[in-house]
Amino acid sequence: MRRRELGVLTTWALLLLLGCASAAAQTASEDLALAPPSIIANPGPEFADDTRIFQGIPGLERAPGGRLWATWYGGGPTEGPENYCMLATSGDDGTTWTGVKLVVDMPGPVRTFDPCLWVDPLGRLWFFWAQGYTHWDGRAGVWAVVTEQPDQEDPVWSEPRRICDGIMMNKPIVLSTGDWLLPVSIWPDKPNVADPSHAHDISASTGSHVYASNDQGATWTKRGSCDVKGRSCDEHMLVERKNGDLWLLVRASYGVGEALSKDRGATWEVLGPSKTIPHVKTARFFIRRLTSGKLLLVRHNSPELKKRTHLTAFLSDDDGQTWTGGLVIDERECSYPDGVQAPDGTIYIIYDHERKGAKQILMATFTESDIEAGKPVSDTARMRVVVNQATGKPAG
Repeated sequence: MRRRELGVLTTWALLLLLGCASAAAQTASEDLALAPPSIIANPGPEFADDTRIFQGIPGLERAPGGRLWATWYGGGPTEGPENYCMLATSGDDGTTWTGVKLVVDMPGPVRTFDPCLWVDPLGRLWFFWAQGYTHWDGRAGVWAVVTEQPDQEDPVWSEPRRICDGIMMNKPIVLSTGDWLLPVSIWPDKPNVADPSHAHDISASTGSHVYASNDQGATWTKRGSCDVKGRSCDEHMLVERKNGDLWLLVRASYGVGEALSKDRGATWEVLGPSKTIPHVKTARFFIRRLTSGKLLLVRHNSPELKKRTHLTAFLSDDDGQTWTGGLVIDERECSYPDGVQAPDGTIYIIYDHERKGAKQILMATFTESDIEAGKPVSDTARMRVVVNQATGKPAG
């Protein structure tokens, strides 16, 4: 069956499921976080850059034709009920960026947060986000919209669909078997809500989960889970090693924790603290397989590994046993790297700088040669490209 035919079949299956997902609206009066959010195209002045006094936690993708998409969240004084997720785009390889083109928002105390972008093997752009009551209601939920027009500045998006409980803020991966995997977490933290009626005790389900699809994203089912000691907000990522094993890396109170699966994510052996990836405590990192076969790792490499500074890119050609290079992307306070690679080998990394100060979403581009040299040596290298900068000031 041709790719186009697969795409049509997948789209019809997805639309059927989206129709089922709309039933969540019927429970809105009892469970506000299950109601579909508003998808706001061409948002008004209430979402302008000069209204935001907090923003960060970005994600980045590149459409098949080259259009770049960036997401992040902000709104309110910090992480909390006033948060909403945003999209901006660039049609000139990141030289210039639009303002906020689309907002995902919920009224009242339900927030949208921790967004993620991913282009699937069919060329569709997925926009994921988490949704929950105030800061952490004990459950949250992974939501998504999809477009088949990712190279258009104003594409048509599907209706919002809730996939499962939890939070998924790092890119899915596609296994050599063709399975798609989502890294979804249920935090071990107790609910933190003002209204106890909106707290959900699903502690029996806590863990770093793997959800799988073998029908191009039409359906997702939980495949397996692990509980790495010391995990903190999880933010786990998945790597398929060359021997077929799955390597799970998780943000932890001591840096990076890890686990290994030999059955594509169904069962896991918890390995504990990573022996090959030193990192700052409780901070996000980014790892991804490159087209060369090497692994890319972007992590903080600050002196004594004490601060979220010195965001640095490394390479591994032995599945993460050793790392080479060391290109410093930004030595200042910064966090939450995410990225993508273009067919020509260019690597794009997005991150935030001072969520309440400069309030910048920044991008860097470089190649493997820049990483190996430990400095920009290619014509591709660009640093501190401004994707967005909020300018809002606290009241008073």
